[in-house]
Amino acid sequence: MDVLERIDHEVKTNPVIIFMKGTPQFPMCGFSMRAATALSECDVPFAHINVLQDSEVYEHLPRYSDWPTFPQIYVDGELIGGCDITLELHTGGELKGMLEKAVEKL
Repeated sequence: MDVLERIDHEVKTNPVIIFMKGTPQFPMCGFSMRAATALSECDVPFAHINVLQDSEVYEHLPRYSDWPTFPQIYVDGELIGGCDITLELHTGGELKGMLEKAVEKL
């Protein structure tokens, strides 16, 4: 399986996934930390991939998504965006409902 197939598999098999620098417990950048915190505050399970531990994903994820920066958050197989968009959705009260809806489809 090539890297784009691996990314696609992760996006399509995890209702909520964040590709981030570090982990939710040990983020390695402020943007990843804030996005992971917003997801965690929604009390909905989510997967994560540490792009710093997988150089292929780090290199090719921007090509997969046509989104140049990290973190990248996918909900129900769709890119919702990075840190700023995730925080806007969380502050506006929309994020939790989006995550719950995605997880309920399991």
